[in-house]
Amino acid sequence: MTRTPPHRFQPLDSGAVPRFAGPATFMRLPLAEPHEVDIALVGVPFDGGTTNRTGARHGPREIRNQSSLVRRVHHVTGLSPFDALRVADCGDAPVNPLDATESLTLIETFFRQICAGGARPLTVGGDHLVTLPILRGLRPAAPLGLIHFDAHSDTYDSFFGNRYNHGTPFRRAVEEGLLDPARMIQIGIRGAVSDAANYDWARAVGIRIVFMEEFVARGPADVMAEARAIVGDRPTYVSFDIDGIDPSMAPGTGTPEIGGFTTREAQMLVRLLGGLDIAGADLVEVSPPLDPTGLTALTGATMLFEILCAMTARERADVEPS
Repeated sequence: MTRTPPHRFQPLDSGAVPRFAGPATFMRLPLAEPHEVDIALVGVPFDGGTTNRTGARHGPREIRNQSSLVRRVHHVTGLSPFDALRVADCGDAPVNPLDATESLTLIETFFRQICAGGARPLTVGGDHLVTLPILRGLRPAAPLGLIHFDAHSDTYDSFFGNRYNHGTPFRRAVEEGLLDPARMIQIGIRGAVSDAANYDWARAVGIRIVFMEEFVARGPADVMAEARAIVGDRPTYVSFDIDGIDPSMAPGTGTPEIGGFTTREAQMLVRLLGGLDIAGADLVEVSPPLDPTGLTALTGATMLFEILCAMTARERADVEPS
């Protein structure tokens, strides 16, 4: 397939178009179709799986706004992901805000089309249920590994008799053969639970859970060395729930838990993903209405850039730093 030359897919020049002007797209990139790009930045404005505080449906739009502050070159690695690969905003998945079941089908179909076009998706949610139809849309030839940053395991069986909500996506994904539990690690889990048996299923199937207390004792480098060993060189999905970060730094989320990552620790963790075979990734649970300051959306936009750089790092050897 012949693709558009990479120079087309560049952010607007802030020296020519002010950051407060121009269309609101992820990182001020052009809009494109999935078959034109290597990494498709997409939104899933859906929070129909939320069991308490809503608002994550507004996450993609506000993160687009805040991502106007993202610049071209990573200050640590010297990597410009926009020069390494073709990256563009490929719009939002269609959803039905009044029908979660239909929304799951619509989202899955949308991501199937993205993958058919040859792009890897980097997604902004939405609540964490959106990860399930994304994984269905990827249709991996073999179950994927998972590196999951979150305050919550999201491996519950059901809430209110419903098996499809933001607390259950990873249990469903394992049951459906989309994820390999032996290649899964969840980092930053914390907070009181409703039942002492809440983690029994995850442990029984082999999911590695790193509670926040263990993370603090060991530090990012040691924990991520283990994560990399668990997922290995095979295709892996990355999911970052903004509530993994302490609510003092990211208050705009539906289920905040104190005692989380600092933003600096979160950046260090994601940078240590570089070089892995990342089949896709998402950043979820940013709820702009719960943070009128915009800090959480800005944090989400910055972490999105960090994830993009990690997804690009595998091609680093063929790219001169910008």
